[in-house]
Amino acid sequence: MLTHHSFPRAILHVDGDCFFASCEIAKNPALRGRAVVTGKERGIASSMSYEAKARGVTRAMKLSEIKRLCPDVIILPSDYETYSLYSKRMYEIVRRYTPDIEEYSIDECFADLTGMRRPNKMSYEQMAIKIKHELDTELGMTFSIGLSVNKVTAKIGSKWRKPSGLTIIPGHDLHLYLNRTLIGKIWGIGPQTSSYLNKLGVITALDFATKDPDWVKDKLSKPFQEIHQELNGRFVYPLVLGEKNDYASISKTRTFTPPSKDKSLVFSQLSKNIENACIKLRRHNLFAKEVAIFIKTQEFRYQALELKLSQAISIPQEILEAVREKFDSIFKVGTLYRATGVVLMNLIHSDTRTIDLFNRYELIDKVKKIYEAVDSLSARYGKHTIFLGSSFKAMNEPAHKNDRGDSSERRKNILKGESARKRLGIPYLGETH
Repeated sequence: MLTHHSFPRAILHVDGDCFFASCEIAKNPALRGRAVVTGKERGIASSMSYEAKARGVTRAMKLSEIKRLCPDVIILPSDYETYSLYSKRMYEIVRRYTPDIEEYSIDECFADLTGMRRPNKMSYEQMAIKIKHELDTELGMTFSIGLSVNKVTAKIGSKWRKPSGLTIIPGHDLHLYLNRTLIGKIWGIGPQTSSYLNKLGVITALDFATKDPDWVKDKLSKPFQEIHQELNGRFVYPLVLGEKNDYASISKTRTFTPPSKDKSLVFSQLSKNIENACIKLRRHNLFAKEVAIFIKTQEFRYQALELKLSQAISIPQEILEAVREKFDSIFKVGTLYRATGVVLMNLIHSDTRTIDLFNRYELIDKVKKIYEAVDSLSARYGKHTIFLGSSFKAMNEPAHKNDRGDSSERRKNILKGESARKRLGIPYLGETH
């Protein structure tokens, strides 16, 4: 039996198995055991069940290719609204055992169990077992879990036995797992760095962990020095608790089908992306000083431009004014476009703005008060209750038409008290067929 001394810190990593496809199966158990793929609206696979994976389906594979490979496949439109609700339920279950949760992504979280043995009246190992059982049974899908002394090694544990694995790696056993893990499989080490380390004779995670710290410092930058420390059992990466409020950038992209040559529609799609990005800016009290936009052709070629704004702003009109002047330089008449995107960069908080010479901020702050009212209405009646005229076409036409325009069950079935834009935090559970 392990003792608490095996875990100077007890960090849990929870990873949902084939999360999007698993959510679809959880809400419709008749799909269990079938090859299920999500991403119908995009024309490529975004998630697939293990049955689909076993038959060769991979992420981003075209649906036409999937159907040839797997004729009886069930292809569904993505239902991100329901996926996010299942994600919140995942976080809530883990929070029964500790308040310290990092919501790392929609299907992953870290939890710091350190110090919770007495309040929970159980060991760290027992907590991990209970958490996995409750996740699997209450959500109707499986999760892979790793328990170790820090985030990097907990990630090794959650990947160790997929799907539905539970791997406990105490500090004194780290070397046994590192010796069987290739360096490229370590969280935070990408293909370029792993290739470089391979050339230096570092093949496994243990090869890297046993290198002298001075050698690591000489060969690699700070992030990899920190990974080296975590592989040696130290706790370097704290959990990021609560809702994320600081961003280096904010991006929004949208694909639409069929592709279009209509300049006004393409610009409207871009306008909608800019409005969505600005909503997130205002939510976190941020202002952007730079913006990048792109439009993507049917052949997956990109036309893009970057703009420095005259002042830091968070309202879409100012950004659209700058973008409209340059849009003709990237839009090519007669070309089919399938997606638009915006990235807001060089973000600052409002209290860090400097007063400009012509008092432009005073005007912008007046418009900001208008958007406070707009955001209040959106909170009450649903997102995009009020929107700009430049976004009209994108707002009033479905993003996907024809075969790809099939809606998720969540959108087809409005619950009591809901509208198309104002939704309850409950996933739609359809009848089993």
